[in-house]
Amino acid sequence: MSSSYDYDEADGHGQMQLSQQDVAYDPNFVPDYVKSFVVHLYRYIREKNVYEIHQMYETSFHALSDRYFKETPWPSVDAVAHYVDNDHVFCLLYREMWFRHLFARLSPTLKQRIDSWDNYCSLFGVVLHGVVNMQLPNQWLWDMVDEFVYQFQSFCQYRAKMKNKTEQEIALLGQYDKAWNVYGVLNYLQALVEKSAIIQILDREKEGLEQFTANDGYDYDGGSNVLKVLGYFSMVGLLRVHCLLGDYQTALKCLQPIDTSQQGVYFIVIGSHIATIYHYGFACLMLRRYVDAIREFNKILLHIYMIKQYHQKSSQYEQILKKNEQMYALLAICLSLCPQVNLVDETVNSQLREKYGEKMARMQKFDEEAFAIYDELFSYACPKFITPSAPSFDEPLVNYNQDAYRLQLKLFLYEVKQQQLLSGIRTFLKVYSSISLAKLANYMDVDEPTLRTILLTYKHKTRAVDSDRKIISNADIDFYIEDDMIRVVESKPVKRYGDIFLRQIIKLEGVMNNLDSIKLE
Repeated sequence: MSSSYDYDEADGHGQMQLSQQDVAYDPNFVPDYVKSFVVHLYRYIREKNVYEIHQMYETSFHALSDRYFKETPWPSVDAVAHYVDNDHVFCLLYREMWFRHLFARLSPTLKQRIDSWDNYCSLFGVVLHGVVNMQLPNQWLWDMVDEFVYQFQSFCQYRAKMKNKTEQEIALLGQYDKAWNVYGVLNYLQALVEKSAIIQILDREKEGLEQFTANDGYDYDGGSNVLKVLGYFSMVGLLRVHCLLGDYQTALKCLQPIDTSQQGVYFIVIGSHIATIYHYGFACLMLRRYVDAIREFNKILLHIYMIKQYHQKSSQYEQILKKNEQMYALLAICLSLCPQVNLVDETVNSQLREKYGEKMARMQKFDEEAFAIYDELFSYACPKFITPSAPSFDEPLVNYNQDAYRLQLKLFLYEVKQQQLLSGIRTFLKVYSSISLAKLANYMDVDEPTLRTILLTYKHKTRAVDSDRKIISNADIDFYIEDDMIRVVESKPVKRYGDIFLRQIIKLEGVMNNLDSIKLE
């Protein structure tokens, strides 16, 4: 069992090999613990032993990396290939892990970025056009898609910093202009979705003809889960890429086959769950679908609050906490633009007020200080937008890695400034159940035609178009005009008794944990 597998550290090899690494990194030197790791992992993959593969991938690989490869790459694929019968697919999987470790711990060179792209092309090519008869853990398959998109994003940021590039780097960029091309990235993700037929599988599942979600994506009839689950996670990958490009309508369209109101396969892997809701919520925010964004952020933040203690030893723990803080910032923005606090759980609201209560109060004033806070929160919480186009090597070389971010920030702040008039209207509508146009125009110090324009603007800005092309309302207070009288309709919050039970469950868990920590003499 890999859970008790000790990599033969007791024989003294670990100490000797660690000292060799201190001298110099030799990509062709394979320590015994690496040999044991790849041999066992290869065996478990051939046996389709998903539990053991997951243990080795999620626990053993990170443990070995922390102990022996903190500042160096793992041994090269050529060095370990003969230990695994030169198996082509396994070598591609090993290289994928090798590059992921390199990107996480070290600074990859341009050639290594290009080589990683070639490896993904080969790996996805085998999955799309070959016969892959293996089962891999959902965590690993998610990490493949997640890392693929991350490295694309990282390459675009790297390529956009042209000022300090050497002549050799510029020549390489020109030579390998197809590497990490945006069309190539989108084509691979879309091809995985289409070849896996995952959209049709999810449709059949709604009719009770498939057990994809019930089986957590695994195939218990001896088949392979790789293509289906990669296709599933590729929909999340497409959502993320289109968000990075600023195409929010297409981003949400790509995710449409996945029902985020249900606990699908994306829910099982914490990284996938957070990435899905973060990008979904951000896209809704940018499309003025504030209510949808608030609901989804509220659910995921409550979920993280309840489960984060169980991930403290996970390699993803820091990323979980970072995304948690970013989503609180996005929720603060949403509630400042669409003050529907009734949609937020009391636990989440308490955390939000603790983090951003003072800033949210200042954001309601819509003055220069408020705009500066909107700028600050957006800049902190937004994705790292990219410019996917290659630079022009004939023109003077300049850095353009911030251009996409500045454009999205400009569009967001323009939307915020348009909300400035609406805050005044909302204040008056909260006070009155009905008021004449003339009276409200007098209070606001404008003439009646201008007031009608402002009211139409309020109607427009509190409505958005959902994924089904239907108009939805974000307004906590609505109105209609009848014979020059404004009639106010205030939405009544629905009582949610489940919140009370959830809070008591969390308190009880805390008491149980405290009791467990008490040692009786």
